[in-house]
Amino acid sequence: MPINVANLITIARVFLAIGTAALLWLPQEEWRWTAFGLTILVIWADGIDGYFARKLNQTSKFGGILDIAGDRVVEMAYWIAFAILGWIPAFVPFLFLVRGTMVDAIRSHASEQGYTAFGSNTMMQSGIGKFLVASNFSRFSYAVAKAVAFCLVIASHTNAGAQLPIVSAVAIFLVYFACAFCLIRGLPVIFEASFLFKASASD
Repeated sequence: MPINVANLITIARVFLAIGTAALLWLPQEEWRWTAFGLTILVIWADGIDGYFARKLNQTSKFGGILDIAGDRVVEMAYWIAFAILGWIPAFVPFLFLVRGTMVDAIRSHASEQGYTAFGSNTMMQSGIGKFLVASNFSRFSYAVAKAVAFCLVIASHTNAGAQLPIVSAVAIFLVYFACAFCLIRGLPVIFEASFLFKASASD
């Protein structure tokens, strides 16, 4: 059986993100900038796995679930590292953890009913829900907000970044913006999930 390249990239991306987050504890300037560069690679790899999945005709339901799980681990690796280092408030990773766990649990149940998180068979029913949660525009904007926040938070804690207060200000703004976006995209999933929890004869 051929190797699923897309899934391999997803898993490699997770380990790269964890290793990159670990570098943040090294005080040397060059390691902080190395982490900055590797973070860009981690972000770039998020689109590469999907490209190879389509290119090699290796798209699958499991691949989609694995990709979402990988995204969760990557974002939590950064948020938790930043919080432990005191670079962001502790509520930030807690917010993403609670929202991600609840949304993923609902999506897992939806998957058993034949629905997907995104795509033509998305579990989102309303127009606003599809736009906020499943649209390419919303997903891309949310990913960019987090990605730039990760990079700027790291850059603001380098010697060069510390000399430019604007870097830290924009970084913190994007952290809070990502938090707000996180809630805005999560609430429609919860509100529209009621149809998945109606009692049935098999319950």
